[in-house]
Amino acid sequence: MDQLKMTPIIAILRGIAETKADATAQALADGGIVFLEVTLNTEGALQMIARIKETQGQRMRIGAGTVLNLAMAKEAAAAGAEYFLSPNLNEDVIYYGLEHGIDVYPGVMTPTEIVRAFEAGAPAVKVFPMGSLGLNYLKEIRAPLNHIPMIATGGVDLNNINEFLDAGAIAVGLGSNLMDKKHLQAGDFEAIEQRARAFVNKVKGVKLA
Repeated sequence: MDQLKMTPIIAILRGIAETKADATAQALADGGIVFLEVTLNTEGALQMIARIKETQGQRMRIGAGTVLNLAMAKEAAAAGAEYFLSPNLNEDVIYYGLEHGIDVYPGVMTPTEIVRAFEAGAPAVKVFPMGSLGLNYLKEIRAPLNHIPMIATGGVDLNNINEFLDAGAIAVGLGSNLMDKKHLQAGDFEAIEQRARAFVNKVKGVKLA
């Protein structure tokens, strides 16, 4: 959690071709991204997690995304995932994470879900879908629940990322706004690295060129 607060970006690999996953992870790491999530609804996700952890584990924290249930949590842990993220709240996944020393950030939307997840033992929750809920929702929900760490996922881009962090999110999840599909399809990993560095510089307050 402390490291996530210091480097508050979780890059989300979803639907990426397995042949491009390693080079993409390398580009993101070179750009300064520390937290990388591979969603389990991506073909070959478990193999990607294991391989990327082996090659980039010294400088990245590799997690599994779209962990919907206990069975998926066990598979992700076996592959070496260091943390889980979900679009949903499943207490069994949280309990499994607590038992095995794996942070779980469940997907929540309502105040009731947020409190339930936190009381079940989640160290932080993923407020989702932020792109539909909007920044004002985060601000409003943080007012009574500011003791619960929240990760904003969806709708975050280079222009508004600091607004979400200023509104109280401890981190943000970034997918296509970080890794443009055209760059992935073209294998333009230099562009992905530059994009990653721009996001990292933005949250660190470094003036962009």
